Amino acid sequence: MVWATSGAWVFAGWQHARRLPGYALARRKFLADLRRDPTANRVRRWGQALVLAAELPASIDRLYAHFLHTPASVTRYAATMRGLPWSVSAHAKDIWTSAPWEVRDKLGDCAWLVTCTGVGLQQLKGLAPHPERLNLVYHGLDFAHLPPPPSARPRRDGTAAADPVIILSIGRKVEKKGYGDLLQALARLPAKLHWRFEHVGAGELAEALKAEAASLGIAERCTWHGAQPQKVVFAALARADLFVLASKRAADGDQDGLPNVLMEAAHQGLPLVSTHAAAIGEFIEDGVNGLLVAPAAPQELSAALARMIGDPDLRQRLARRAGEVVRTRFSYEAGVDWIAAALGGQGMGQQRSQTARAAE
Repeated sequence: MVWATSGAWVFAGWQHARRLPGYALARRKFLADLRRDPTANRVRRWGQALVLAAELPASIDRLYAHFLHTPASVTRYAATMRGLPWSVSAHAKDIWTSAPWEVRDKLGDCAWLVTCTGVGLQQLKGLAPHPERLNLVYHGLDFAHLPPPPSARPRRDGTAAADPVIILSIGRKVEKKGYGDLLQALARLPAKLHWRFEHVGAGELAEALKAEAASLGIAERCTWHGAQPQKVVFAALARADLFVLASKRAADGDQDGLPNVLMEAAHQGLPLVSTHAAAIGEFIEDGVNGLLVAPAAPQELSAALARMIGDPDLRQRLARRAGEVVRTRFSYEAGVDWIAAALGGQGMGQQRSQTARAAE
């Protein structure tokens, strides 16, 4: 019944969309894509675009998609049918796992693109027919909606069994987050250090990671909270002593951009341990506002964690500097202002009256 309803919706969209002036061109683009990507998902993108193009109010004069993969495909086809300019924001997985031919075609069609990391920008510029249309806009944080950081943190140093150092990580339990590497690093910590690991987040590797912690003999020191509401997340940030994220490149090419959790942890006054993966180095400078190690290097990660656990002064110094960097360089306001101006047409040669956010 759901399929029938969806099919009827798409058919109604097609009946209207096929009369639009750009339909023939959009269909040629879709068929060219389908020949290179003959999948059900590609057909779904076309069906969604038919409905979007058919149902857009006549007053809409621009489309804007979040993510360069499926949402941008739908937006590209629909915008072509309606003869509208379209723009897109690119982030992480949509950059690193999309086929180069598809990225190149989309970058050739879009009016402009924003992406949230310098490393992502360079990757896209290498594929872009018009590199000047690409812009770097960091996500940043909306400080007004974040709780204030704790006024002070305990000076735990791992010497007291009854008061262990709390190591926190927040993220999906997927390969690119490196939680297997992190567990191996924790298991390598000196026996004299007392610590507890807490994790917040869901993910497909949940059971495998619990099993790995048990096989490494550290299961009793690990607490897996699963997905939690924001209030619980910030409570975990408040009670922790340090934050770790062991990001790396996954086997399928997926990798992080610049994870917001690192900036949130820094805003909350936590010292950071992470890796040189992806764009993390655009925020963390090793030894200045955090510690960075090579990706997929548990021994290096263990050494960095041991250093942080045993040195409260180091934690305090790095955390203070990380908080300063967040507040001075990673406010969301500048990026939002740029996108709002671009969607409004300012600085783009034309005045635009209305916009639509398509296929988010």
